[in-house]
Amino acid sequence: MIYTGLTGWGDHYDLYTNGVRGTDKLGTYSSFFPTVEVDSTYYAVQSETVWEKWIRDTPDNFRFVVKAYAGMTGQLMEKPPFPDELTMFEAFRTSLNPLIESGKLAMILCQFPPWFDCTKEHVMKLRNVREMLSDVPVAIEFRHQSWYSDQFREQTLAFLHEHDYIHSVCDEPQAGEGSIPIVPVATHKEKTLVRLHGRNKAGWRKETAGADWRKVRYLYDYNQKEIQEWLTRVEELHETSTDVYVIWNNNSGGHAAGNARTFLDMAGITYEGLAPKQLSLFEEER
Repeated sequence: MIYTGLTGWGDHYDLYTNGVRGTDKLGTYSSFFPTVEVDSTYYAVQSETVWEKWIRDTPDNFRFVVKAYAGMTGQLMEKPPFPDELTMFEAFRTSLNPLIESGKLAMILCQFPPWFDCTKEHVMKLRNVREMLSDVPVAIEFRHQSWYSDQFREQTLAFLHEHDYIHSVCDEPQAGEGSIPIVPVATHKEKTLVRLHGRNKAGWRKETAGADWRKVRYLYDYNQKEIQEWLTRVEELHETSTDVYVIWNNNSGGHAAGNARTFLDMAGITYEGLAPKQLSLFEEER
């Protein structure tokens, strides 16, 4: 199956009617898409109670791509609120128990930072992560070009395959070492992740975008030719991976939802079992 969704569900205002209250947004979102990437887990380990609510708010066939806590991928600026790394991983993994038991966990996404380059130390880090998350599906996303250099590309893909890692295939601006090329290769026979960040080269790095860097980094509207190119890649990935998750992250200007729906239209994909569409403010309930 090809799952299509967005990063988060709170800010996609074009999906919501005037009758939607804040607490209804996930339910409304799940009437359009069968999957979502949860980014709040990057900033804090969520409680099981929170997960239980999100599970109730979505239909049975809905799937969550859960972004790993920042401390797990070495991106926490302050000292982690855990005594050691093992405790941190165990807390994160335990918090996902309701999601795992419900069958709604698609994967954990470990997105490593631009300074996480291809070195022996970092390869060992990847081995340790897999050991600590051995019983759940895990996707790896790199943001340093060295992993896909001529010297290491095939070794990187072979390593991901050997350790049962899901490959995160990315589309992003080509802006030096802190960005990666498009490498449409599946390393896991059951799942592949595609993340579309846009191609705003000027906004990708703080050095070029300035103080508003985070507001404009994902400012990009894919045209139909670009969406068609990605549809072709996704269909090819689907030939070697049972499920492909396509996540649109180009939402600085609110383009993600529209691009995702265009992708579905071009692919001729419709989903069964989505949540019922929310009633508008003035629609009579039947």
